[in-house]
Amino acid sequence: MVHMSQGRDGGVRTQTLDFERPVIELQEKIRELQLMSQRSGVSAQAEIRALEKKARRLRWEIFSKLTRWQRTQLARHPNRPYALDYIRFMMSDFTELHGDRLFGDDPSVVAGLARLEGRPVVVVGHQKGRDTREKIGRNFGMAHPEGYRKVLRLMKMAEKFSKPIITLIDTPGAYPGIEAEERGQAEAIARNLMEMAALQVPLIAVIIGEGGSGGALAMAVGNRVLMLQYAIYSVISPEGCAAILWKDSNKAEQAADALQLTANDLLHLGAVDEIVKEPSGGAHTNHRLAAAVLRRKLRRHLNELCYFSPTELIKQRDQKFRNMGQFISR
Repeated sequence: MVHMSQGRDGGVRTQTLDFERPVIELQEKIRELQLMSQRSGVSAQAEIRALEKKARRLRWEIFSKLTRWQRTQLARHPNRPYALDYIRFMMSDFTELHGDRLFGDDPSVVAGLARLEGRPVVVVGHQKGRDTREKIGRNFGMAHPEGYRKVLRLMKMAEKFSKPIITLIDTPGAYPGIEAEERGQAEAIARNLMEMAALQVPLIAVIIGEGGSGGALAMAVGNRVLMLQYAIYSVISPEGCAAILWKDSNKAEQAADALQLTANDLLHLGAVDEIVKEPSGGAHTNHRLAAAVLRRKLRRHLNELCYFSPTELIKQRDQKFRNMGQFISR
């Protein structure tokens, strides 16, 4: 459950999950002590240091024992950085491009040209919203077919001009509405999978939050697939899985365990190549630091992939996905 506290202007000040509350309460006590110390001129450094040490220890105890369902809640945290946040902190000269040249633009997907530490790249990503109006405008990060066709248009442009591609994935899944199906949702996703498999430029996919079903996979056929520490990646949401298997979406916690959707699970299964560590308490606690860590990882992987020829990039990508999974014959 997410708890929201209101600022004096009525706006949302903080949003916290149940298991975060003990740490948040300690941090609030530390801020109160700091404010009292400033006002009174009486030093409270000893008490503050003791509380800070207690908060660090408590945070480590909580976050070292998170269940899969709690990690799912973190991946969906309302304050978690989204694609545009990572682009702002990691890249420069971002120029957003719009439209699929077939139907229209899809605001749930952002795409454009940018520089990563001076290196020209093409970046695409799902974009959720912060407030109610933006969430509706961005369709909660669930792309329509024109969103995936925009992604493909940008990827083909990157291939034409020999620029590496970075995808930032954070979606509950592709939009399942009637209008999306009428405009060819399944075909758009399938075409992206086919075209990405044959791209002649490096492609690095990053699961930054939710990696939901085909809506995520349509941007994730990369030479390298990275996953943030508290992100999730699965063929279906825990709620959807519970509704199908047990006819009860309230069993989402049980479904999350069965799906093995955490970064550690996916690394063990070979579905992702590397886990990107998040700041203490999760990426939502420090957007800038989360982006700085990811930037260093992207730089290293791009430096490695730039030595591959186009043929080698396609072969490596093909072998990577063919080697996934286990097959048992009897």
